[in-house]
Amino acid sequence: MDYKQKDCAGAADGKPVDENVESFLSLENEHADHRIVPFSNLKRISNSYSRNENKGFSFEEVGCLHSSKSKVLSSHFSSDGKILASAGHEKKVFIWNMETFDCATTAEAHSLLITDVRFRNGSTIFATSSFDRSVRLWDAARPTRSLLKLDGHAEQVMSLDFHPRKVDLLCSSDSNDVIRLWNVKQGACMHVTKGGSKQVRFQPDFGKLLATATGNDIKIVDVEADRILCNLNGHVKDVISICWDRSGNYIASVSEDSARIWSTDGKCIHELHSNGNKFQSCIFHPAYQNLLVIGGYQYLELWSPTEGNKTWAVAAHEGLIAGLAESPHGELIASASHDCCVKLWK
Repeated sequence: MDYKQKDCAGAADGKPVDENVESFLSLENEHADHRIVPFSNLKRISNSYSRNENKGFSFEEVGCLHSSKSKVLSSHFSSDGKILASAGHEKKVFIWNMETFDCATTAEAHSLLITDVRFRNGSTIFATSSFDRSVRLWDAARPTRSLLKLDGHAEQVMSLDFHPRKVDLLCSSDSNDVIRLWNVKQGACMHVTKGGSKQVRFQPDFGKLLATATGNDIKIVDVEADRILCNLNGHVKDVISICWDRSGNYIASVSEDSARIWSTDGKCIHELHSNGNKFQSCIFHPAYQNLLVIGGYQYLELWSPTEGNKTWAVAAHEGLIAGLAESPHGELIASASHDCCVKLWK
């Protein structure tokens, strides 16, 4: 696939006073040089869609989508990888055709910034959460107006996710730690509980478990039984982002100062300190097991805990990298940044 290279000059955030970019390009990280091939022992996921099974590991920018005049906070691929949706401070959603790179936007908009965007499995339908306390549903094939508006949250809606199998089930969380489960077919809230504010993510494929983040605490919830299975404690600072690996057996979490990988029984099995690069987002690589891609300030950091906590820092954006998304189709990763750009990596 050929990717269009677009101009991506965006307005960068001011650099934090205490930020030292050089500090995380340490001697231990000198393989940040692109001429040196990292992660030579990485195992490719067997059901990967790539035709290049024997190709050595590589990671580079393959496209830049100048999508917004404001900070981009989140992006998500449709399950077939054909559509990418991104959103943030501009209050509307940008919808990219990944074959033609044509872009459409939602004609309507939230009244305040959009915090999260997620596609329903096997569909062009996606949902958005916003500071305006609402959740909206859209169809990427017909984005002229929202299909449904869900009201009920009393505070800013921070995150949402669709159940991977029960496709009418949508979970959303707000800044007051309230989680709502919606039946989008009925347009009704089915259940209200506490325990998640920053982010909510269903276990992939099965959806039996839900991971939630509030403060420096992560919970694994049995959705069907409505009970907390375990608390994942260890982060000193607030958890900003969480994600599942594709198998649904592991959860990654990042706070500004560290990244952790957990098993579903609540054990922290790997930890990485940020060493100055304020971690902001995370996603597991779609083609390689146990390789976590972490977004920080300007840099992406690739972490392979099975290779002795080896990391590789890649210059990526002009601001904070607020959201990451992955697509196994084409093995793409999308990075959304405060510099107003979304970039594609492979």
